[in-house]
Amino acid sequence: MKIKMNRIFLFFISCFFCCSSLIAQQEQEQEQETKKRDSIFYKERYGLMLGTDLYKLSRNFYDDDYTGFEINGDFRFTKKLWFSGEIGFEETSFEEVYIDNSTSGSYIKLGGIYNFYDNWLGMDNILFGGFRVGFSTFSQDLNSYRITVRDNYFEPDIREISRSFSNLNAVWTEFQGGIRVEVLKNLFLGAHVQLKVMVSQSELSNFENLYVPGFNRTYTDSRIGAGFGYSIRYLIPIFSKQRAQAVDY
Repeated sequence: MKIKMNRIFLFFISCFFCCSSLIAQQEQEQEQETKKRDSIFYKERYGLMLGTDLYKLSRNFYDDDYTGFEINGDFRFTKKLWFSGEIGFEETSFEEVYIDNSTSGSYIKLGGIYNFYDNWLGMDNILFGGFRVGFSTFSQDLNSYRITVRDNYFEPDIREISRSFSNLNAVWTEFQGGIRVEVLKNLFLGAHVQLKVMVSQSELSNFENLYVPGFNRTYTDSRIGAGFGYSIRYLIPIFSKQRAQAVDY
């Protein structure tokens, strides 16, 4: 009888330890699942990003035939989308063997960009693609032109006319792609390229627009233009949104 009671006692002790082990294992699994669902909360900055085009700014110092500047801005309204725009002024001279022409005027471009880059926690770098609609008002000054002479016997026929064409305008669309990197708190450096398509421009009698501010050089047989730029921008935080990011342990 005593042996039987010992066996019964051992059986209950085994059941107790077995149940305790199962409960401990379940608690450990639940703790691991809880850890897997943990999140880190951080603030995402929203505001106005203002800056200038460093290429146009530097060109004033090394190109005697160019004067210009550009102020650009972006406003972030979703996690990935920004409203964007640029305003600027350009004055440039176009001198070749057969023509001497100067152009001056202002422009504005409005559109937006989309950030394709998924940042790490707390970062706001941008790898973007964007679209603009550009509008420019400008004037052209035809200073002189040269008549083509096929026979070297005659002296070059250069006509000094100093004729001005004012109240000109142009409209184009522009696709942009580039990067912006935060190098200091709220300070961003960037670079971008532009592909432009001329929609409409003022037509002149016996003369063509050689340069459109904001669009750059134009060509008779093509409506396509291109450009590039380097920018410095400062983000003025206006408000922030709290975001949660899941973290696996």
